[in-house]
Amino acid sequence: MSTNGSFPGTRPRRLRTTPVMRRMVAETRLHPADLVLPAFVREGITEPVGIGSMPGVVQHTRDTLKKAAAEAVAAGVSGIMLYGVPEESKKDNLGTVGTDPDGILQVALRDVRAEVGDDLIVMSDLCLDEFTDHGHCGVLDARGRVDNDTTLERYAEMAQVQADAGAHVVGPSGMMDGQIGVIRDALDQTGHGDVAVLAYTAKYASAFFGPFREAVGSSLKGDRKTYQQDPANIKESLRELALDLEEGADMVMVKPAGPYLDILARVADEAQVPVAAYQVSGEYAMIEAAAERGWIDRDRTIMESLAGIKRAGASVILTYWATEAARRLAV
Repeated sequence: MSTNGSFPGTRPRRLRTTPVMRRMVAETRLHPADLVLPAFVREGITEPVGIGSMPGVVQHTRDTLKKAAAEAVAAGVSGIMLYGVPEESKKDNLGTVGTDPDGILQVALRDVRAEVGDDLIVMSDLCLDEFTDHGHCGVLDARGRVDNDTTLERYAEMAQVQADAGAHVVGPSGMMDGQIGVIRDALDQTGHGDVAVLAYTAKYASAFFGPFREAVGSSLKGDRKTYQQDPANIKESLRELALDLEEGADMVMVKPAGPYLDILARVADEAQVPVAAYQVSGEYAMIEAAAERGWIDRDRTIMESLAGIKRAGASVILTYWATEAARRLAV
């Protein structure tokens, strides 16, 4: 009995009294196996190059990438998503270095597979933006617009060379109509039926991608609003989901994660395949910048942000803190 009156017999605070009690009744459990580490490998460097807008993240050399992959395995991380950064002189309007078997991304795929084998799911970004001199995710037509169907032909070739190089999973991120079906057919027809396709189902034309452009040395001119999704839309995401599943996606993804938790929850409710979410460069940069200024508790904020993504429905989370977070979870 309270001096301020009667309360009901149920008191939720009884289940918050100690750390062990809170852990026992936790409804959302984050695990190292939920995590995938995005990583950048840059051609022609002998030492890692720091990314100014993403403190703590680097453009790797081939050797340091292998080390990062081994560290991810040791921490219990499930996968690594690779992005190649070619020499500027090798970029062209078709992104041909992206389909060169000796291009930096394919070389890195072979390196990582040789280093970790099947102990880490090796994923590959399947997109042209890192390799084109205009920075768009596809081939441009005579009017400077991204040509959807011509781009699909390039994606089919990319899928084959990335699978040949050892990718367990390809992640087409260009948001071209029909890309999942074309890539699935290309993989099946070239003897890569076991390679999975992670569909970037809801990838928004987001300001949160800003630091990523530095990370991959983007040459982007203009924007990507004609093919990436409008941040205002939800039904469009569900339509994209239905199309990707119909075309054979093995997993689907929402990107960015934090600003789109409502979309993530809707996709997770609808999808009958694993759902991934990408905690993107801008999300990373904001937390690191605020923590550097002493405005927030860095470690708590990282783990809280990841728990929120998991709670919203993600079974796989791509995050630049993957190895660090996995180590913390293992304690």
